[in-house]
Amino acid sequence: MNNPWERALAQLQRAAETLSLTAALHKRLQETDRMIEVSVPVEMDSGETKVFRGYRVQHNNLCGPYKGGLRYHPQVDLDEAKALAFWMTMKNAVVDVPFGGGKGGVAVDPKTLSEKELERLTREFTRKLAPVIGAHLDVPAPDVNTNSTIMNWIADEYGLQVGERVPGVVTGKPVREGGSEGRTEATGLGGAYTLLALLPQITKKTPSELTVAVQGFGNVGSHVARFLIDWGFKVVALSDSRGGVYIPGGITDIDAIERCKEEKGKLAGCYCVGSVCDVSNREVLNGRDLSSTDILELPVDIIVPAALENAITADNASRIKAKIVLEMANGPTTLEADTILAQNGVTVIPDILANAGGVAVSYFEWLQNERHEAWNKDDVFEKLKDKMEKAANAVYTSSTSRGITLRQAAYVVALERLLEAFSKKI
Repeated sequence: MNNPWERALAQLQRAAETLSLTAALHKRLQETDRMIEVSVPVEMDSGETKVFRGYRVQHNNLCGPYKGGLRYHPQVDLDEAKALAFWMTMKNAVVDVPFGGGKGGVAVDPKTLSEKELERLTREFTRKLAPVIGAHLDVPAPDVNTNSTIMNWIADEYGLQVGERVPGVVTGKPVREGGSEGRTEATGLGGAYTLLALLPQITKKTPSELTVAVQGFGNVGSHVARFLIDWGFKVVALSDSRGGVYIPGGITDIDAIERCKEEKGKLAGCYCVGSVCDVSNREVLNGRDLSSTDILELPVDIIVPAALENAITADNASRIKAKIVLEMANGPTTLEADTILAQNGVTVIPDILANAGGVAVSYFEWLQNERHEAWNKDDVFEKLKDKMEKAANAVYTSSTSRGITLRQAAYVVALERLLEAFSKKI
């Protein structure tokens, strides 16, 4: 069940049985509304033309316009996009924003492209998607290997296609181009808010008594680590795709580690003492190197998978020592692993709740564009905190009242809201 779409359907089935979901809505959610596959021919700097495959899956729009990221990654395909679009439908419903679910991207390694090639790819992809996206139809956003610059190219090219600039066609734009303050930090901060909201129900320990390991040090992982450190958690390990560092005494200067990674291109060897970050400090810090998979098996209280799908599987789930898993990646735990973790008394804070902060602030950005407003960062963070706490409390209440896991409860909460929207449209 490591196929993401098959896993999504199995998760839907479990929640549907718990809720006694109506057959009509169940059937609708088992299918996508629309799947788009396009060719994306790009003239390379060499003069050669390469053709890439682009995808956009629109899963469901009962609650509002399709909403979800576009990723640039070699492994992008329809099954992955279908699953991610389904999870966006659930995520938006859990956090109670008026969007449906969509996802997509281009099968490409953007690190092999120049900036000009990347822009030509993005603009051609936008031209192909222009008829099926829009501020009230489908609103893309950044995802793996995409950012505010790419979103601005999409908004600009879409405007050229329809004859006017429509800021709300995408979210995650630069602030000066209609983006929202706080969007960069939103997913990581939302996860930290969720953990803090659920912590009193999960453990008697305080943040300062809890050790944390974060797998993935992109935008999401770096920010969740930063906020947890700021709030007193003891973050002892960080990793990216090329390895990481384990410092049992705790990491205190996240800025130094970020600078080190930027300079070296990897986290491995970033043992920082003062302004000096070097492998020579490893012994001083009693640290050790680790791989991106080793980090999940450390003797810590909380692990945070914040990289790609299928990080926790039947192969490694039994070796996980943490008692809390905060899922900041999409689909990081396979079905078999989920069962093993539950049997071992591990509490999983599911992805569709934990990493919904990004889409919550995407909604805030879209709303600001619609209203021609600009909120300051403090306002955005306060609204995000309120959204995440309400969602976390709804999920926890459903979990305890029904005697089900937080993952099952998150799906139940989402399905209840989708059922309400569905009932109004039939």
